[in-house]
Amino acid sequence: MKRFIILAILLATTLTQAASRQPNILFIAIDDLNDWVGKMGGHPQGATPNIDALADRGVLFANTHCAAPACNPSRAALMTGVPPYKSGVYVNPQPWRPAMPWAVTIPQYLRQHGYSVKASGKIFHGSYPDPASWDTYVPDQKQNKFGDPNPPKKSNNNGLKKGHFDWAPLPNEDSEMGDYKTADWISEQLATPQSKPFFLACGFYRPHLPWYVPQKYFDQFPLDSIQLPKVMENDLGDIPKAGRQMAKPDGDHAAVVKHNEWKKAVQGYLASIAFVDAQVGRVMKAYDKSPMKDNTLIVLWTDHGWHLGEKEHWRKFALWQDATRTPMIWMVPKGLSKALPKGSAKNEICTQPPSLLDIYPTLLDLCGLPPRADIAGKSLTPLIGSPQVHWERAVVTTHGRDNYSVQDHHWRYIRYADGSEELYDHRTDPNEWTNLAQVLTHRSEINRLAAWIPTESVPDTEYDRGKKK
Repeated sequence: MKRFIILAILLATTLTQAASRQPNILFIAIDDLNDWVGKMGGHPQGATPNIDALADRGVLFANTHCAAPACNPSRAALMTGVPPYKSGVYVNPQPWRPAMPWAVTIPQYLRQHGYSVKASGKIFHGSYPDPASWDTYVPDQKQNKFGDPNPPKKSNNNGLKKGHFDWAPLPNEDSEMGDYKTADWISEQLATPQSKPFFLACGFYRPHLPWYVPQKYFDQFPLDSIQLPKVMENDLGDIPKAGRQMAKPDGDHAAVVKHNEWKKAVQGYLASIAFVDAQVGRVMKAYDKSPMKDNTLIVLWTDHGWHLGEKEHWRKFALWQDATRTPMIWMVPKGLSKALPKGSAKNEICTQPPSLLDIYPTLLDLCGLPPRADIAGKSLTPLIGSPQVHWERAVVTTHGRDNYSVQDHHWRYIRYADGSEELYDHRTDPNEWTNLAQVLTHRSEINRLAAWIPTESVPDTEYDRGKKK
């Protein structure tokens, strides 16, 4: 009885605090997940019931695009509100904090306004953690993610011999995986009443390479049933030289085809997605049992897309839709934010084109905090409440200095540093197979989209230990 009374007091205290304080934030990041999510339909075999269930409870932004199609510049831009063309952080081997010692990250700004800021897993790029941003990080402020087991024999992909560009089932249990341990710790935090509003960041590593996950996830996708992505023969035929150089068709793709690994690679990616979706499901179960549930909003995002042979390209590192498009979900409980008194719309898919840079200003808006004029992006609260409202905006993505893509509701325009161009109409060409840039009747569209491209870009910041990408 005494224990019951204590628990009741704790719950009543938590609910009282929840009614009078700023919203809590559950911030879920997933690495390298493209549009192979059930509700986005990027692949017919994509199995993400838990991510889909979260989308049913809020708004899925299905036309979201990253600031840069690589982990480090994308995450640095999202977390600081500083786009690559203003920071000089364009690719992975460029430490972001020395380039932006003045930048105030999302958790730093929230902490200035009374928040507890905690995290586990991959939030910033693994090589460049930022201890100054966090009160607590698990497993460690410098080693941000838990380790993962390896298969008994590495390089299982039929002699491909491309380092961590590899895929294989593991004999291990889920509980031995790093993402499982992150989900455990996040779940524990959600179960524990907090004395301050919190920003709780949950960083999942899969489906990042290598695609090593327990055997049962591979078993969900028998090899003989695997469907390859839709591709067109000679798809690079109308692509300018700068685009072909990004695609590197003689690299990963040529090796995958030569060694007959395409289906196995797709199987590994689908299996890794299924695994991380299961971890999202575990966190959502903890959220639903949490005493802070009604005062906690959720944003789920991924840092960029991923190619699996489209345009004879693998990985990210390109400016086509497969590399820049990401899932993003917002779920705001009713009455939680003055910006959204009715909460987020339910089971809605928004096709307007937001940027991951919009996350920072949106969180400030939802939490009732002073806006910041020194960050990029625009609050998405109008769309979270009414996903079909008019949104006259395009999204800019950068890969390397002065290489840009611009995405609006229907069109994608790419301009490389050498001035060469691509243009695609997604209403008739969702796979971006036909480059319309040389069609004179489309010059007005090109001019309209090109107006979104920054007129100035800062030089590359220093590379880490002399590395170049």
